[in-house]
Amino acid sequence: MALDSIDQKLLNLVQAEFPLTREPYADIGQKLDIDGEEVICRLKRLKASGIIRQIGPVFDARRLGYQSTLVAMRIRETELDKVERIISRHPGVSHGYERDHYFNLWFTLAVSPRVDIETELAQLTSSFDTEAVFSLPAVKVFKIGAYFNMGEGVQQAPNSSIYSSGTLPKKAELSRQDRLIIRELQPDLPLVPMPFSDMAVRLGAAMEDFLARCQSLQQRGIMRRFGASINHHQAGFKANAMVCWLVPPEEVDVVGRKLASMPEVSHCYQRATNPLWRYNLFAVIHGHTREACQEVVANMSRQIGLKDYVLLFSTKEFKKTRVKYIV
Repeated sequence: MALDSIDQKLLNLVQAEFPLTREPYADIGQKLDIDGEEVICRLKRLKASGIIRQIGPVFDARRLGYQSTLVAMRIRETELDKVERIISRHPGVSHGYERDHYFNLWFTLAVSPRVDIETELAQLTSSFDTEAVFSLPAVKVFKIGAYFNMGEGVQQAPNSSIYSSGTLPKKAELSRQDRLIIRELQPDLPLVPMPFSDMAVRLGAAMEDFLARCQSLQQRGIMRRFGASINHHQAGFKANAMVCWLVPPEEVDVVGRKLASMPEVSHCYQRATNPLWRYNLFAVIHGHTREACQEVVANMSRQIGLKDYVLLFSTKEFKKTRVKYIV
């Protein structure tokens, strides 16, 4: 789909600055000098073309009490499709990729506080053969904030969550009203002039009170942001790379903060290691080409002064969605 300049600006806005207001599409239109109906029409077209996956909240799993981890596997090539179908059915799997590495299948798994995550992983993988499987839970998080700038150049995501200390977010105290609103917000936001109206009615709340509570969830870090999820491949960012660095333990905080400050990095975590995986600091980048990503990573290596890393490109995305949290 060809994007004109308004489409590009609209995509940037709905990713990072979606207003939690009575008439959000009209408010977005004011910034673009178009009316709300045109915003809705353009968003419908962008969704139909597959560039926008959905519009809704991004919750912090840990603030909701959920446990999460990154899982790596070695699966025989002939079994990949079958295994991907099984993994995709799990409601706690949000991202799933084949990557060009010996460990060729990677996915994220989130489970509720009532479930042991290692037991859940064992049950999930019990119905197929794996040559290797291991979990890489986060030890520290330095940055979370995927953002695809549709203009020229690379730009820091306005809504990136950058944690200078790397400390993992703690579980939040949720009121009954918080829980009801979290449940209401999770479906794809309707493309109608007042998309929050029916939600407020269902909860018996005045619109202003409902929106104020939504904004409170954001202010408390329970909802990291509200906005559009972009299909980066459809938007022209054909290359997705996970860079895994071997960083001396005493340097992790300094290097993690430095990587998190780079606009090309969307996610940065310190993760647990094991005998099969010695790399402890992970950064995710996207680019229009593999060569562009390789150039970015080479520059990163020069800036942080570390050369021991592995670059894993995704060769297939078999699942990408937002987890539906049961609270």
